[in-house]
Amino acid sequence: MAVGSSNDFDLVVLGAGTGGYSAAFRAAQLGLKVALVDQSKIGGTCLHIGCIPTKALLESAAFTERIRHAKEYGIGVGDPVVDYVQMAARRDQVVKRLWTGLKSLVDKNKVTWVQGRGRLDGPRNVRVQMEATEDNPGGERVLQGTDVILATGSRVKSLPGLNPDGKRIITSDDVLTTDTLPKDVIVIGAGAVGVEFASMYHDLGVKVTLLEYLPSLVPLEDKEVSQALERSFTRRGMTVMTNARFDPKAVKVTKTGVSLIVGPEGKDAAQLSAEQLLVATGRAPNIEDVGLETTKAEIDRGFVKVDLRTMRTREQHLYAIGDVVGGLMLAHTAGHEGLLAAHTIAGDKDTHLMDYVEQPRATYCRPEIASVGLTEQQCQEKGLPYKVGKVPFQAVAKALIGGEYEGFAKVIGNTETGDTLGVHVIGPHATDLISEATLAFNLEATPWEIGGTTHAHPTLAEIIGEAAMAVDGKSINF
Repeated sequence: MAVGSSNDFDLVVLGAGTGGYSAAFRAAQLGLKVALVDQSKIGGTCLHIGCIPTKALLESAAFTERIRHAKEYGIGVGDPVVDYVQMAARRDQVVKRLWTGLKSLVDKNKVTWVQGRGRLDGPRNVRVQMEATEDNPGGERVLQGTDVILATGSRVKSLPGLNPDGKRIITSDDVLTTDTLPKDVIVIGAGAVGVEFASMYHDLGVKVTLLEYLPSLVPLEDKEVSQALERSFTRRGMTVMTNARFDPKAVKVTKTGVSLIVGPEGKDAAQLSAEQLLVATGRAPNIEDVGLETTKAEIDRGFVKVDLRTMRTREQHLYAIGDVVGGLMLAHTAGHEGLLAAHTIAGDKDTHLMDYVEQPRATYCRPEIASVGLTEQQCQEKGLPYKVGKVPFQAVAKALIGGEYEGFAKVIGNTETGDTLGVHVIGPHATDLISEATLAFNLEATPWEIGGTTHAHPTLAEIIGEAAMAVDGKSINF
């Protein structure tokens, strides 16, 4: 993809992750002349060192576990042998194939791709330092946009005093760029990233200890979901420690591993050691050295402040999307924000506004977790009158047929208005099943309308319908 010669664009997008390329492609589809800038490959963190490679490894791990139960299906095979080098190679092949597809979409949508280190130079210009390639001589290029979208994403962050070295103390970035497995690992942080890697490691035969500072795993999810996941992990043989307190500065690193003490000093303290320590304690927005100081954009608690109706900053022609604005910090949410910004810039009012409550959340551990809307605890905090329908996967024939029937679906309805307040699923293919609930929220469907919709039998999707009918105590199969 050769870099075009013109520096004048209707829109310049700085950052080519899910949010950035979604905004660029849609703006081009709406007739705008668009430039997309990134110093790395198109696809950003999600495609190259985030969502996609992680899920490829999780798929291999889950398949390994399924093979272990092949005899139950009448299939005679021996114990599976984990070839992690091949798993890592497949991971990289999946990423490469998707990246190749994205590159072709740049041309298809007639977007100008500018590879280099971009930086805002005022609200409407992006100054790009480009490395020399076969397609361009390098040097500096200043792109002038009628509007600019900032989509520079985020990076992994650690705890104060705990410095990843890529060997003993590692981050998710390190896991996704290596082809070796440790014999045992301590995972710090039981949010989505932590529980996904804990699940993957365990299914591949690695001894796992999972530490969470807060009282529950996946603390942003419904309490019943968190409790179910902890029971599942413990039953599978992982060591799970919540309310885990330790001094990051006291972590000891040796040539063979790491060690730390969890809990109060004395006999109640737990001495832990492992070959590696995986830090999964969240992400930090990339707002440093991107030129924000040359604009009127405001920073609020480390994130770029925007109007969620338009994704516009305080600068009329500067927008921000994705992890730099906070919110849920999820790839699909960034994509939605990108579409909203693109439609706003193009003057198209026919778009879906940003509402983080109605954005789906998905965690790909085993069992999977997915949700949309409010948790039961949030309903209580808001003083909302509610009722709950909850149905286990054991009541769904397809779950029994598939041999995976751990977990449940939970639907929360408002007792006064009939509105759907929240849908929570933990179990097989939960991340696929949540889309029906997300559509229901968008269409303002009530639990009774969800339950009244015919669900094909036998399918896992029946769990949503059954739980929705259970809100009024009228589930058919439970």
